[in-house]
Amino acid sequence: MRRKKKDRQALLQETLQQHPFMTDEELATHFEVSIQTIRLDRMELSIPELRERIKGVAERQLDELQSISAEEVFGEIIDLQLDERAISIFEVSKDEVFSKSGIARGHYLFAQANSLAVAVINDELALTAKATIRFKRQVRSGERVVAKATVTRLEKERTMVSVESYVEKEKVFQGEFIMYRSSQTNMS
Repeated sequence: MRRKKKDRQALLQETLQQHPFMTDEELATHFEVSIQTIRLDRMELSIPELRERIKGVAERQLDELQSISAEEVFGEIIDLQLDERAISIFEVSKDEVFSKSGIARGHYLFAQANSLAVAVINDELALTAKATIRFKRQVRSGERVVAKATVTRLEKERTMVSVESYVEKEKVFQGEFIMYRSSQTNMS
C-alpha cells in the first residue's frame, strides 16, 4: 500500500527512533519504496545516514569507557552501561574474510566480543581470564554483526559477561567471558 509522503516520513522518523541502525536498504524494503526515496526523505528530514547515526551515538558512549580506550574496541560501540550491558556493530569487509571462501575469519568475531566484554567493565583494568565461545554460523563479507554483552554475575575480582552476536536476527556467535577486574571500588 502506497503511503503519502508526509505519512511515510512521519513513520520513517518513528521507525528510526525505535531502530536507529536500520540501513537505507532495510528501510526501503520496510516501506516498499526505492532506496533513493528513503535517501531523499532522510535528507528532507535532516536525518543523517547510518554511519553518521552510529558515530553520533558512539561518541556519546565512548566517554564512559574505563578499562579500554576507544581505539582498542573492535567494532563501534553504540550502547554502554558500565557493569550492565554494551552493544557494538562490526561491518565485515572483504579484508576480514578468507579470499577463497568469503567467510569472515573467526578471530574478528572473537575480537569484537572480547573487546566488548572488556569495555563493559567499570574498572581501570579488565582482562579476560577465561572464554568459552561457540560459532553458530559463518559470517560473510558485507554482513553487519551486532554484538550484545550482558554482565551476568559480579564476584570478588571477577565479572561474568555473556556476549551474543547476530547478523540481522540470526545468532552467529555466543561467548561466556570470565573477566578479571583489578578492584571492586567502582562496583555498585
